[in-house]
Amino acid sequence: MLEGQIRESISKSNAKALKNDGYLIANIYGKGQENIHCAFKRNDFIRAVKSKTTLIFPVKVAGKELDVVIQEYQKDPVTNDILHVDLMMAQKGVVSKYKIPVKTHGNAKGLKNKGVLMISKKRIAVQSAPENLPHRYDLDVTDLDVGDAILVRDLPQHDGVKIIEKDSVAVAGVIKAK
Repeated sequence: MLEGQIRESISKSNAKALKNDGYLIANIYGKGQENIHCAFKRNDFIRAVKSKTTLIFPVKVAGKELDVVIQEYQKDPVTNDILHVDLMMAQKGVVSKYKIPVKTHGNAKGLKNKGVLMISKKRIAVQSAPENLPHRYDLDVTDLDVGDAILVRDLPQHDGVKIIEKDSVAVAGVIKAK
C-alpha cells in the first residue's frame, strides 16, 4: 500500500524542499471532508499507479487508510516529471464524477482497406457512486470498416452509472488514410 506523510507547512519553500528530497506533492479532497495536504515518495507513487488494476486504489496517510482516485496531475513540460497530483476520496454512496479508461482490442477490418484506427476518447466521463464503477470500457473494433465508428451511445450501460458525454461523440473509429 502507498504510504504518504502529512505536510505541516504548505509554503512554497517547504514544497521545494520536499521535491528535492524525492517527494511528490499531493492534495486529497472529498465531499464534506477536510482537504489533506500530503506528500508521497515519487517512485513509490509511480510504481503504485502503474500496478493498480482498478480506478480506485488505497493510500495510507497519517495512520488513516483512504480509497482515492487520481483526479488531475501536473507534469513538467520539459522533463515530463510529475510535479503535483490531486486525489479525490472515493466515498461509498457519494455520487461523483469519474473518468473511466477505454481499452480497445481486435484488428479492425478497415485497416486492410487502407484505413487508420483512431481512438478519439481515451477516457469517458461518468457520474456514479464508487461501488458501481466499471473498471474500464472494453471495445471490440474487429467489425469496424473505413468510415465506421463506435459512439458514446454504443457503450455498454451499467446500473447506477450515468455517462455525461454527448451521445453523438465518437470514441473510436476507422478513417481513410491519406
